[in-house]
Amino acid sequence: MTPGELSLVRGRLESFAAEVFASLRRADQRVKGATYLRGLLLDGRRKSMQPMAERLGVDHQQLQQFMTSSTWSVDEVRARLAARAARVVEPDAWVVDDTGFVKDGVSSPGVARQYSGTLGKVGNCQVGVSVHAVSDSASCPLDWRLFLPQVWNPQADAAGRRVRCRIPDAEVHRPKWELAVEMLDELAGWGLVPPVVVADAGYGDNAQFRAALDERGLSWVVQVKAQATAHRLDAVPRRPAYSGLGPRPKPRYRTAPVALGEHVRAAGEPAARTVTWRDGTRGKLTGRFTLLRVRVAGRRPRPADDTGVIAPCQLLAQWPAGGGEPSHYWLSNLPETTPVEDLVRLAKTRWRIEHDYRELKTALGLDHFEGRSFTGWHRHVTLVTAAHLFCTELRIAADADPKAQDST
Repeated sequence: MTPGELSLVRGRLESFAAEVFASLRRADQRVKGATYLRGLLLDGRRKSMQPMAERLGVDHQQLQQFMTSSTWSVDEVRARLAARAARVVEPDAWVVDDTGFVKDGVSSPGVARQYSGTLGKVGNCQVGVSVHAVSDSASCPLDWRLFLPQVWNPQADAAGRRVRCRIPDAEVHRPKWELAVEMLDELAGWGLVPPVVVADAGYGDNAQFRAALDERGLSWVVQVKAQATAHRLDAVPRRPAYSGLGPRPKPRYRTAPVALGEHVRAAGEPAARTVTWRDGTRGKLTGRFTLLRVRVAGRRPRPADDTGVIAPCQLLAQWPAGGGEPSHYWLSNLPETTPVEDLVRLAKTRWRIEHDYRELKTALGLDHFEGRSFTGWHRHVTLVTAAHLFCTELRIAADADPKAQDST
């Protein structure tokens, strides 16, 4: 925003900041939080503390102290932001994803040579895992975690980077899917439950992630790779004959599972349905999809009971426009009665996350933080999320009443 545009929404911004920073006990912290928020919203190439302070006309040491050494709880601010975002966005789903933050040095917390979807390759970067509330018209992050590669574990940290970055002792390397589940649990503790959890194959291919969602009674639609295997819906496990010696053998499926593509090809492309899931900038987005019921095999936690039966789930596959093999696959535990149009729309809703990351980074400085502390990173992404939610609220209000003017 330009200074003039920011001035026009000053009243709304003050009211917004008063709510989201209400948990900050001290008045000076609430003021500094609102100041940092204004710095993120103001136009400028860099949204790190020194350039923002110059544009705001304040001492950058004030922002530095607020982000690094001040005592305020990220969790309490995030809880307020998440509750407000859920009300504003009215999500159809929550999307789990992660994004990379390219770095030149090795001192930032969590930085390492690792794969980044932002780069599309391995590079020197941090990776943040996030959960977003998503609808067809709006979206906003709800929670964040910084991924720590194994080189940041205490036993591997010969250079003492953990101490310099003030990483809590309890924070060690955990798979990204575990961070995602931890955030879902945290959000549940704040009274927020997802309509449906959506994720790409980086999470959907992990059977432990799917099992964790099932254990929590959550609905999900996740992308998987073509190499995933499944049994036919009518496959039944058989218990081998028991000789009377040793443990009784567990039931198992006698037929070998096959790749998801084999199931889809057996159904045949003529069985596919044409579905339009969204109006894009260049017209309606339409494709052909096959929907089947299968029993997913492969590596997975064992069933809770002794029957050996694998619960059925929905298999959704998309055929390419020019023919050939199916191009994308998704699995879902939504009921069999779920219309294919709804499954497709949910499976495709991840496009909003790329929109979020682009705005968060390009306009609001998500990846501009130059601090070296673990807490500072989490505070920065939380305040960037607040700026993003404020912009989202302005857009929703403008869409609802384009002629509305801010009374302030």
